[in-house]
Amino acid sequence: MQRQQIQFLQKWLQNKNSKPLIIRGARQVGKSTLVELFAQQQSRALLNVNLERYPELTSAFISNDPEQILNEIAALPRMPDYNEQALLFLDEIQAIPLAIPALRYFYEDLPNLPVISAGSLLEFTLSDHQFSMPVGRIQYLHMGPMTFSEFLAALDEDKLHRIVTEYMPGDEIGEVAHKRLLQLLRSYYFVGGMPEAVATFADTRSYQPVSEVHNSIIETYREDFPKYGNSRDLNRMLNVFNFAARNTGVKVKYSNISREDQSATLKKDLELLCMARVISKVIHSHCSGMPLQASLDEKVYKLLFLDVGLMNAISGLNWRTLSQLDDTRLINEGAIAEQFIGQHLQTLLADSPNRELTYWLREGRAANAEVDYVIALAGKIIPIEIKAGASGSMRSLHQFMGEKQADMAVRFDASLPSVSTVQATINTGKQTKDVSYPLYSLPLYLVERLGVIADAV
Repeated sequence: MQRQQIQFLQKWLQNKNSKPLIIRGARQVGKSTLVELFAQQQSRALLNVNLERYPELTSAFISNDPEQILNEIAALPRMPDYNEQALLFLDEIQAIPLAIPALRYFYEDLPNLPVISAGSLLEFTLSDHQFSMPVGRIQYLHMGPMTFSEFLAALDEDKLHRIVTEYMPGDEIGEVAHKRLLQLLRSYYFVGGMPEAVATFADTRSYQPVSEVHNSIIETYREDFPKYGNSRDLNRMLNVFNFAARNTGVKVKYSNISREDQSATLKKDLELLCMARVISKVIHSHCSGMPLQASLDEKVYKLLFLDVGLMNAISGLNWRTLSQLDDTRLINEGAIAEQFIGQHLQTLLADSPNRELTYWLREGRAANAEVDYVIALAGKIIPIEIKAGASGSMRSLHQFMGEKQADMAVRFDASLPSVSTVQATINTGKQTKDVSYPLYSLPLYLVERLGVIADAV
């Protein structure tokens, strides 16, 4: 299970002034399982209430009286007794929207009772709420798929897990370990980070049952479409859903999704899928300074899917095809590595106030330039390129560094870690300019250590 979130919950529970917690994330990323596991580890009785199953609790939450709410919950079937060591978990909280403002009264009237809530379509409720949000009385935990390091831990690859989680700049990685990590990275590309898929692969070491899990999850998401948009065209929503999975990392043009539907309609469908956290936008930033989100061009964006495993499943890329592709074709043809890096950057920035991913794009008549991601870490603006092998054109990165003069640049590829000083010449208008900058080349599997590397620069 996701260690980072467990550690967060431990700190949250130890804080005497902790506020009720809302876990936000897409369906089936393991929110409920995380809370159940945490309660077991802490030896606490779990008052687990799925509000979708008990709509009759609405009247209790209308009262905003925590004691009355707990009395109603205590009467539910197989509910453990409430005591000082209990933990209250309100699952699928979006089913009773009035439960959200009631959280402030738990904080004010029962501060010693830890309260956690979660919801798979919570963003719809929050965006359309007709109640007063308990601002300053709640806190959030953002949750996504399991990371590559957590995937290694689930497979009991303890030595490789330590390499990935403890790497420091200057450390050497042996050739054997490097090759094994690249092999397991390819497995992760297929399995992805959805907890059920990872658990199935860890138990069976077979890809066929993982495909069955993927198909089940995808069908669940498709069944949610009526909840996303009520009366919206479900076939069109399915088309947009499939387009997002099959066009990761490509600038969105609505005419490429459908020539029959209006741009405004397709934009609304994409926004709904973003709200459901099935997809997310990577928006073009002019990167004029920090925060990067201050100079966004909202009309120019590309898409990132929830999970690389689900993305490949929807795209029809099976394990046999994936295993036969060489590294160059794998990255350049499938945009799989860009998806992998993107979802890990989202995890890396999950607790940042500016966690939306951005990229840089310059379009001109003579030549275009695009840097895959640009993020802010350790007070630095960091452009990130994703390449195959140890070489490849970095013209766009040269252009960015020449224009923006960032402290460092990062290239993720399939080679061992290295640091070099890049010397290049770029065009600026009708003139040329010499550029020199430090380039940190990292294997894709070390993306989770990017924060440590940025701190050390």
